[in-house]
Amino acid sequence: MTGNNVVPVILSGGSGTRLWPASRKHYPKQLLRVAGSQSMLQHTVARVQHLGAPLIVCNDGQRFMVAEQMDDMGQQTEAILLEPVARNTAPAIALAALEALKHHDDPVLVVLPADHLIQGEDAFRAALSAAVTRARQDHLVVFGVKPDKPETGYGYIRADSPSVEGGQVRGFVEKPDAHTAAQYVDSGDYFWNSGMFVFRAALLLEELAAFQPAIVEASREAHAAASVDLDFIRLAQEHLEQCPSLSIDYAVMEHTQRAWMIPLDLRWSDLGSWSSIWEVMDKDDDANVSMGDVVTEDCQRSLFLTEGRLVAAIGVEDMVVVDTHDALLLAPRDRVQDVKKMVQILEGEGRDVHLSHREVFRPWGSYDSVDSGERYQVKRIRVKPGQSLSLQMHHHRSEHWVVVRGTAEVLVGEQTHLLTENQSVYIPVGEKHRLRNPGKVPLYLIEVQSGSYLGEDDIVRFEDSYGRS
Repeated sequence: MTGNNVVPVILSGGSGTRLWPASRKHYPKQLLRVAGSQSMLQHTVARVQHLGAPLIVCNDGQRFMVAEQMDDMGQQTEAILLEPVARNTAPAIALAALEALKHHDDPVLVVLPADHLIQGEDAFRAALSAAVTRARQDHLVVFGVKPDKPETGYGYIRADSPSVEGGQVRGFVEKPDAHTAAQYVDSGDYFWNSGMFVFRAALLLEELAAFQPAIVEASREAHAAASVDLDFIRLAQEHLEQCPSLSIDYAVMEHTQRAWMIPLDLRWSDLGSWSSIWEVMDKDDDANVSMGDVVTEDCQRSLFLTEGRLVAAIGVEDMVVVDTHDALLLAPRDRVQDVKKMVQILEGEGRDVHLSHREVFRPWGSYDSVDSGERYQVKRIRVKPGQSLSLQMHHHRSEHWVVVRGTAEVLVGEQTHLLTENQSVYIPVGEKHRLRNPGKVPLYLIEVQSGSYLGEDDIVRFEDSYGRS
């Protein structure tokens, strides 16, 4: 049990489609480093490190990436809950509350989405302290951000002229049109709904049971039937599939009489679009934001991001240019909300580019498909120190591995090879093989595949350290 009995809960299950092509379903925006050297998830965890180890809720496909980012910052977690199906924030918070109650005596939960940017840490900590105090007085606390302009992309909260200590919530309103948003800001009674909450775990479940008993019932069953998988808690899919999908706002906050708002007067953004990233990032004298190898001439009020190759721009105004290894986005800055539509179009066309980056992350490291053609594919493989791929074989392809950096231990059939820089090994079709990094530095190698079929589903696993079938 922690001394202050406060548990940070980080919700990290979003897909971030409006930040495509940098953000994708299998590697969403909260895992990206778009606002400094840390990812949004790492920024969020660092913001509440003083409260203790966080409890993280994420989906199954992101589990190893979330764990790796926690390891990178030396952060232990109270638990990582895996949602087999997405059911919005109300079930996710209910599951976190149930897990926290296993280890603590009715803790106060500080619930934060993993993809928010906050600039003003001292002001946030002061507001957080006030929120915890209010939560212990049997309120469900939401943070309301003082608006600095009319914003149609956020929901709003109306509260009783709140002081620093906050005020009673009088209503939640949906995203308004521009005229209504201007009226809200002028009145001084409306605040942006931040989606950040503080409440006692038991009180949250009590109020949720009063308004949405089916969510509590399904969450209890999914949590009771959960299984431990390595360092993760895998919630029971058959029960969670029966759970209604509702946000915590719809399920509880709009109905409870215990809602209390603590104001935040600081710079805040949910980084929900490329335009919002442009707004919060440092700009040059022409109001451009440049990330990566970018050279501009006579450009104004634009955002440029490149993951590798040079982006050279001339005379570009009010545009967003995002260049990744396998996709290029060009859009007027006032049309970036339509990026989500583009993702839907790509999904409808059956293109995988909306799901994954060219570099695909695995629990042992990652691989980058650098070239492909008829009957061949070339990958750059990174294996983390001490990690290994599964013992596997392929029916339709052979592989040739060349070590670029580090040391590789390769099992081919019954023989083990220890390879260093510039050494190679050949794996014939149908031969069992396994790759391991026995060293203390990352292993990099080039893999050349050749065969009649090169899909990722041509893998037969015999043993796997990560429980994959």
